[in-house]
Amino acid sequence: MNKQEQKKVIEALLFLSEEQVGVSKIAGVLSISDDEVETLVRELKDDLAKSDRGLQVFEAAGGYQMGTIPELAPLLERAFSEDVSSNLSGAALEALAIIAYKQPVTRIEIESIRGVRCEHILENLLKRKLIKISGRREGPGRPLLYCTTPDFLKYFGLMDLGDLPPLEFEQNEDKPEEDIEVESLEVENTGEENTEAGD
Repeated sequence: MNKQEQKKVIEALLFLSEEQVGVSKIAGVLSISDDEVETLVRELKDDLAKSDRGLQVFEAAGGYQMGTIPELAPLLERAFSEDVSSNLSGAALEALAIIAYKQPVTRIEIESIRGVRCEHILENLLKRKLIKISGRREGPGRPLLYCTTPDFLKYFGLMDLGDLPPLEFEQNEDKPEEDIEVESLEVENTGEENTEAGD
């Protein structure tokens, strides 16, 4: 199998997969090394860009995925109305930022930082698979612990949690240090808002 045929296989794998595809999986399919896979993926990304296509390959949660280019988002949102209503609210972003930076964290801890109840928000984030229940905290009532998921990384176009922007704290001494500036989480979204070609 020559290089062009290998790139076709990678393109088809990424197109058909709803989740990110790891380097090792691609290497296993093609019986080549991880380094060769990374080289082929780079070339495939360049090929798509040079041919002015509507699709792109991007890195997400430790693997590769195929999606649409950002410029098409307004038109695709018009075609898929459910995508428009699925954007996260400010309150959901606040809760998600707290979970991302303090995980694992309980609902009570989230509410103590936000100052309002958030059961409904957590339910929605769980339904969207942006967060998950990771266990229970030892102590009275053994409250549930929440943490982020690979879909969270994909939604915000992050490779791992180390890519989160640094926290910004209010300089007001009267405010607790836990007052997270949630705007810091609003990084460029290269994941979910780009309608995936495999859908």
